[in-house]
Amino acid sequence: MAKKKLGLEDLGGFVFSTNDDFEGNEHKETEETLAPEDQQLEAHFSSKGRGGKTVTIIKGFEGTNEDLVILGKKLKKKCGVGGSAKDGEIIIQGDDREKIMELLIKDGYNVKRVGG
Repeated sequence: MAKKKLGLEDLGGFVFSTNDDFEGNEHKETEETLAPEDQQLEAHFSSKGRGGKTVTIIKGFEGTNEDLVILGKKLKKKCGVGGSAKDGEIIIQGDDREKIMELLIKDGYNVKRVGG
């Protein structure tokens, strides 16, 4: 038996309007990437929730997701490891925090070491 749809959330959140001037959410402002010297990044070390595997997490990036992915690819390539970049964080496999911090500082970013 199919679940009965009760509200807008169940219908995918669509809102219909007969107002000719209605613009909806399609016209969101595009987020701009701050210059490296204006960024305040944090370098974290973690192994929680990863089966004991260690990772370095860079948090605090302010900018577009595309620029985040580009920076993540650059760091992964320089360290010779894998990882991912999403939700404003860059996750690099292994404990390469010092090397990553050096690379970011060399590129003009402000980086702070957080945790052990």
